[in-house]
Amino acid sequence: MRLLARHDLRPDTSLGQHFLLDENLVDVSVRDAEVGLEDVVLEVGAGVGVLTVALARAAAHVHAVELDRRLEPALAEVLAPHPNVTLHWADAARLALESLDPAPTKLVANLPYSIATPIVADSTWRLPGLTRWSVMVQREVADRWTAAPGGREYGAPSVVVQHATRQIARRAVPREAFTPRPRVESSLVVLERIGPGAGEGLRRLVRAAFAGRRKTLVNALSAAGYERAAVLAALESVGAPLGARAETLSPPDYAVMAEALA
Repeated sequence: MRLLARHDLRPDTSLGQHFLLDENLVDVSVRDAEVGLEDVVLEVGAGVGVLTVALARAAAHVHAVELDRRLEPALAEVLAPHPNVTLHWADAARLALESLDPAPTKLVANLPYSIATPIVADSTWRLPGLTRWSVMVQREVADRWTAAPGGREYGAPSVVVQHATRQIARRAVPREAFTPRPRVESSLVVLERIGPGAGEGLRRLVRAAFAGRRKTLVNALSAAGYERAAVLAALESVGAPLGARAETLSPPDYAVMAEALA
């Protein structure tokens, strides 16, 4: 808060800025990610550097991404003692994550809610060296990532995230941990890699399946250009009924179907 006042800064909520104030949560985020001296950490949404500084002290290198140039004087002040931080002034949703050098091994961030799902889902396949994620997100977003098949919250992000990771920890984050206080509840979610990210064929299949969520998978996928006979055979290969809909198949089922349809 003193840093914000010193630089006459106010969070821009149109950019999803809710700056983290709670140092205990900073410590928990770094600890849950198991950041070590050999790690390269990607942080999306550096803000005024509260989490960035903690990561710089724990890791070999930090890639901190920030869009809002107004924050440059504050970040320059707090990051001056930390030469192991590379600050990227960019929109993280458009940044070529694959080009980051050295390549990240952990993702730790207080993520802007509007880009949380694409950043986490895409990083599972765009950054194959990532082994753990420790991110603060809107509670409903975390619910979708970890939702089980059959529920209303289960969707394409659930399949892509669960294909490559498993949730190993989750904590409620109080609204007063941020400034300004968000109107929604937040969670600190920790994910651990369990396999490679979803390939292009699987991602295409999942998008097509959930784009026609109200249709049967046979109709939705046929409309998306898949051969109807091949879809029927793929459904049979995972033991799914012909009237199955997108939300009834598990992430492993989709992986098998993608292989069958390749």
